[in-house]
Amino acid sequence: MKLDVVYFAWVRERIGVPRETVETDAPTVRDLVAELSAREERFAAAFADMEVVKAAIDQELVDLDAPLANAREVAFFPPMTGG
Repeated sequence: MKLDVVYFAWVRERIGVPRETVETDAPTVRDLVAELSAREERFAAAFADMEVVKAAIDQELVDLDAPLANAREVAFFPPMTGG
């Protein structure tokens, strides 16, 4: 499946691009992270501590075991703080 993957804040800074379209067979967000991390060191660095990276599928916050079936977009971002 093709997915738009969007990176925000320091995740984007470490990876070096704001978004990309990827072809994947990953069944879950966790599997997608593993695929991306295996690509290059910059991805591995961005996803090294998934305790501090949040994920959203089609703009809804999800956990790492969420299925990617029928997803159009996955976004990764650090936790947000209020202000």
